[in-house]
Amino acid sequence: MLIYAITWSSPSKKAVRGVTKEIRIPTLEECDVCHGSGAKPGTQPQTCPTCHGSGQVQMRQGFFAVQQTCPHCQGRGTLIKDPCNKCHGHGRVERSKTLSVKIPAGVDTGDRIRLAGEGEAGEHGAPAGDLYVQVQVKQHPIFEREGNNLYCEVPINFAMAALGGEIEVPTLDGRVKLKVPGETQTGKLFRMRGKGVKSVRGGAQGDLLCRVVVETPVGLNEKQKQLLQELQESFGGPTGEHNSPRSKSFFDGVKKFFDDLTR
Repeated sequence: MLIYAITWSSPSKKAVRGVTKEIRIPTLEECDVCHGSGAKPGTQPQTCPTCHGSGQVQMRQGFFAVQQTCPHCQGRGTLIKDPCNKCHGHGRVERSKTLSVKIPAGVDTGDRIRLAGEGEAGEHGAPAGDLYVQVQVKQHPIFEREGNNLYCEVPINFAMAALGGEIEVPTLDGRVKLKVPGETQTGKLFRMRGKGVKSVRGGAQGDLLCRVVVETPVGLNEKQKQLLQELQESFGGPTGEHNSPRSKSFFDGVKKFFDDLTR
């Protein structure tokens, strides 16, 4: 078995929909001179005289007999008197090879892709093992992935949060319009069904959840400051009861806390 790590940029459209990617890996392949036997052409490995080809020897320890790996042939059962000049008796040589790996839709960090028979060649002519490609997914600059769902933050100004409107948001299929209702509070989640990641094991596709963040305006000019001051006064101050119910609830709680302390 051979394990190879691959880093994949996701959730990109290719990673979510699936793609074929070429990789170049170092591996051990069967020696093309001795064909994996490890012996020089024209010769053959000899049966180990110690274990008689079993690879095991029996050692007595008092009244007990214990099976151990043959120390002469290291468990192979054969000895190479005339080793191959290319592989020096190992039967395998180091090489690099290029493979096409089909990355399935919805792949995520820690997933493994099995390529049967593409691992290292077995010792002394044994069949090659399997190659496991382990995927490491890079963090996306916009989306965060949780299972098959995607999350993204959508900043809006306080005017849109109060009055409502439409704003374009990114998805893996392109931009779509998100309708923001009036009186939207920061942290509110809007779900776009089917805009997430397809399950790598099949089944329904995940959703995209947009988390609204209401931004405080910066770099205000004098006119804008004056308008905001007038707006605040129309609210009845920073703790206006009608327009800021959460502020009223908070300050009512603070007042009750201190009233209880003085009783």
